[in-house]
Amino acid sequence: PVDALKHLLARIAAAGERSSRPRGSVGLIAVSKTRTVAEILSLAGRGQRRFGENYLQEALPKIAALQGQLLEWHFIGTVQTNKSGLIARHFSFVHTVDREKVAAALDAHRAAHLPPLDVCIQVNISGEPSKSGVALTDLPALAEAVARYPRLRLRGLMALPAPGRDFDGQRAGFRPLAAALNDLRGRGHALDTLSIGTSEDFEAAIFEGATLVRIGRALFGPSRLRAR
Repeated sequence: PVDALKHLLARIAAAGERSSRPRGSVGLIAVSKTRTVAEILSLAGRGQRRFGENYLQEALPKIAALQGQLLEWHFIGTVQTNKSGLIARHFSFVHTVDREKVAAALDAHRAAHLPPLDVCIQVNISGEPSKSGVALTDLPALAEAVARYPRLRLRGLMALPAPGRDFDGQRAGFRPLAAALNDLRGRGHALDTLSIGTSEDFEAAIFEGATLVRIGRALFGPSRLRAR
């Protein structure tokens, strides 16, 4: 993953330059689900700090083993409210708040001695029934609700659009989310995060304003079966 990290960071920088983004405006989340502590440690040794996990049971032992590394853990899987206490205690950023019930549970369990939990609202911009996320039409109301919780800090939006067949199609898939972020800013929300882009489409996402890209396969190679 060491050479892959260098290559990936170069691609992110090049896409940012081509799209006239300020240098350093796009951050990398290394999606480390199914990956070992040793693999994560290898990237951490090269300066990678943000890691994304989808499954709480798999993530917690890694977080414990690597607690001396000062890493930033992002939860990017579906939040089950019965596990929200552990998520709120062990992660610094949750990208997948898609209803107020989830926000309320995370807020209730975020310890007072910790800074507010950074969160993104997950939006279903493709309208696919199989995907999680709030509909664009319901987003303003959910943003208002999430912003009222004192132990949460609403940072922005996250989405997984339908796969685009080409670069322009990928850009078009991301565009509604960027417009929604600007709309919420116009409503008074101080948002700075657009969490879009994966191994297949992160360059198109950067052109549409991504501030965090979530990369697994392009860093670690083909995905493994989920760890038990």
